[in-house]
Amino acid sequence: MASRFWTQGGSDTEEEESDFEDEIENGEAGETTATVAGNRYLQGNASDSDDFDGQKRVVRSAKDKRFEEMTVTVDQMKNAMKINDWVSLQESFDKINKQLEKVMRVTESDRVPNLYIKCLVMLEDFLAEALANKEAKKKMSSSNHKALNSMKQKLKKNNKQYEELIIKYREKPESEEEKFEDEDEDEESVGSGSEFEDPSQLGESTDKEDGEEPEDDVADGAWEKKLSKKDKLMDREFKKDPSEITWDTVNKKFKEVVAARGRKGTGRFEQVEQLTFLTKVAKTPAQKLEILFSVISAQFDVNPGLSGHMPINVWKKCVQNMLVILDILVQYPNIVVDDMVEPDENETQKGADYNGTIRVWGNLVAFLERIDNEFFKSLQCIDPHTREYVERLRDEPMFLVLAQNVQEYLERFGDLKSAAKVALRHVELIYYKPQEVYDAMRKLSELSDAADGEKDGDEPKLEESRGPSAFVVTPELVSRKPTFPEKSRALMDILVSLIYKNGDERTKARAMLCDIYHHALFDEFSIARDLLLMSHLQDNIQHMDVSTQILFNRAMAQVGLCAFRVGLIAEGHGCLSELYSGGRVKELLAQGVSQSRYHEKTPEQERLERRRQMPYHMHINLELLEAVHLICAMLLEVPNMAANTLDSKRKMISKTFRRLLEISERQTFMGPPENVRDHVMAATRALCKGDFQKAFDVINSLDVWKLLRNRENVLEMLKAKIKEEALRTYLFTYCSSYDSLSLERLTKMFDLSDAQTHSIVSKMMIIEELHASWDQPTQCIVFHDVEHSRLQALAFQLTEKLSVLAESNERAVEARVGGGGLDLPLRRRDNQEYAAGTAAVGGRWQDFSFTQGRQGSSGRSGYSAGGRPLALGQAAGYSRDRSGQSRGTGGYSGRTGSGMRGSQMDASARMVSLNRGVRG
Repeated sequence: MASRFWTQGGSDTEEEESDFEDEIENGEAGETTATVAGNRYLQGNASDSDDFDGQKRVVRSAKDKRFEEMTVTVDQMKNAMKINDWVSLQESFDKINKQLEKVMRVTESDRVPNLYIKCLVMLEDFLAEALANKEAKKKMSSSNHKALNSMKQKLKKNNKQYEELIIKYREKPESEEEKFEDEDEDEESVGSGSEFEDPSQLGESTDKEDGEEPEDDVADGAWEKKLSKKDKLMDREFKKDPSEITWDTVNKKFKEVVAARGRKGTGRFEQVEQLTFLTKVAKTPAQKLEILFSVISAQFDVNPGLSGHMPINVWKKCVQNMLVILDILVQYPNIVVDDMVEPDENETQKGADYNGTIRVWGNLVAFLERIDNEFFKSLQCIDPHTREYVERLRDEPMFLVLAQNVQEYLERFGDLKSAAKVALRHVELIYYKPQEVYDAMRKLSELSDAADGEKDGDEPKLEESRGPSAFVVTPELVSRKPTFPEKSRALMDILVSLIYKNGDERTKARAMLCDIYHHALFDEFSIARDLLLMSHLQDNIQHMDVSTQILFNRAMAQVGLCAFRVGLIAEGHGCLSELYSGGRVKELLAQGVSQSRYHEKTPEQERLERRRQMPYHMHINLELLEAVHLICAMLLEVPNMAANTLDSKRKMISKTFRRLLEISERQTFMGPPENVRDHVMAATRALCKGDFQKAFDVINSLDVWKLLRNRENVLEMLKAKIKEEALRTYLFTYCSSYDSLSLERLTKMFDLSDAQTHSIVSKMMIIEELHASWDQPTQCIVFHDVEHSRLQALAFQLTEKLSVLAESNERAVEARVGGGGLDLPLRRRDNQEYAAGTAAVGGRWQDFSFTQGRQGSSGRSGYSAGGRPLALGQAAGYSRDRSGQSRGTGGYSGRTGSGMRGSQMDASARMVSLNRGVRG
């Protein structure tokens, strides 16, 4: 019992036991029973833990496994024949045909295995018998009869391919078997596919054969892989005298390797190695170029999925291969790369001494864009808080070298449209870098170039030692070091000017947005604004692709930050208001995936959104962005609320800010501020009371200011703005309590100079925000009590509604008739433009018509379905009539006054109701 227990302990099925008994009968018939029992014991309990006993462990090669699968299938077919089961026979026949493909691929031979031919003969005979036996055929089930007929057709069609082999086998079955077996033995003697042995045994065998010491091979006790059969065949085929290797030999092998690309079971890394080996034995420069393009394509195949990225070492080899391609193209100008025309098969046979044009299939721009995409994806996938991410960023100069060289080659070749596409990829790596980061990248490229020079001195020698030396030697003709101008702005100007001249519409649009972003980064707001207004990108950005819309949102966010840094509060708020109106800032800037409880995304939508995320080093700090938006809204909204205490909702500038303020006011207990919103709300409460110092102290305590380059200047500007708005808020709030107020007192209260205070108050008087006048001798403000009666207030409201009604009717008629036939009264037109220029601080960059969208509305922004992307408000002081002519309104004014009464409504509204109030 004990021996029986141990015999069965290591096997789960009876098949292993029966297989082993067959082996004993065939190979060890002369041994004693005791020896057999001992072997069965050892076989049954063999495991990984028994390796220390010194047993030799051999893993079966891929070829042996495939042949064994075919043998098992043949046995299944024999069993099905015994019971006349044609359904199983049909399944097994389909199965063995698939297995045949795998066997042919593994053996890399054109000869069909004898086992398969034998199986076909056996099936033919059995089919003939079944068709002859009509009685048995009548008794068959419908499914079995159907399978028989199907099998008859399949076998007839299949056997046409192997008619000669079947005839030979029928004539001399034994001799054919012997012949094939001999050939199999010869192949196996050359070297098995991928055989692994115990390290100690491997050491002994190498010691005996080569006389080498085994310590190096088994230093770590690791498993070592022998040279694969494919590599041995390659070496056997190409380790000849160079004169014996012909172009046809290399071309035939190249076609075989390329034909295997994409097939199931084809090793991707193996294919890259084989093609790389072929580049060394290529006989002509054109043939080497053709193979190099296939090498790069095979390297792209290493990562077939969309979610992952190409291994970094493969990416670097890919870049090096592209540089070698450029070396060949520069060395042989008569070789032309083109993907539009299918070249002749023997085109690459033309040697280096051929003077005519040689056409090789390839697309430099497509390969460069794919390399850039893989670099971008790798930065998306790597954790940004690790050392690996920083190391990956150090590879950026390597890509810039390639982009510069490809661009120079295309410019020399005259393909300026393709050169513009390459320049755009270059721009997209530069546009978001401040000057300090750009300088660091320049230094890094110089240091890495020196370090790589030392390393590369040894590495190529190792590569060359693995195979024959290259038949076509390619010197390094293109630069391996990027050239950077001293200022990033100079580089951007060179690249974008090329794109503006020669690029297509999408390329120009993206280059323009990158240029706007870069100007805004350097605090050049007026240039960035003018570029955006002149390009009219805001009019049709919603029709562009998602990545371009994301770039537009990023550019608008950066322009808003720039406007704030230079002290243009209204313009900064106009840029950022729509970005924050929907509460999807992360999604719009592609800096994270926003979750909404009202809208559930499908897995496919989530995957697409994650694929378009920006790498971490390109992010715009969201806390800084939120702080700037809320501070701009506070400086505009607090005086506006004070000026319209009785009807504050109708004169709303920022809905987001008002909502946050209402939530803050509803809180029972006001704790110390913790985040950006709490700080701004605390500052708002202080500013409403006119306490500018407390408001500034709260804002100044935010941590985000350390992210600004010119922190001191920005905070000084912010303090001046808070003082100014505190003065305006104080005058709006308490003007009804004063008959007169001296200038000296105001200057002391708000720590302003006499000139500043006089200027602010005078402006408020001019635009009728403050009903008062100056008493020049005493330097006092004399307030006028202008209190409208109930009837007067209603009359004013009716007048505004009638004005809106008349305006909308005129526009509806104009839209139907076409053209600008209806002339508006001069006063109303001027008033309208004034309203659009001064009050529209929260508007959009849409069609600059007489009217403007509702302010503070939760407008559609970004790339949401059917929505308008985020845009800068008409606070820029530009308005455009229906005929498309633009004109300025005389500078920037962020104040809300009588101009607010101008008609402001959606362009889609044709008629209005008298019962509906005019929204601000």
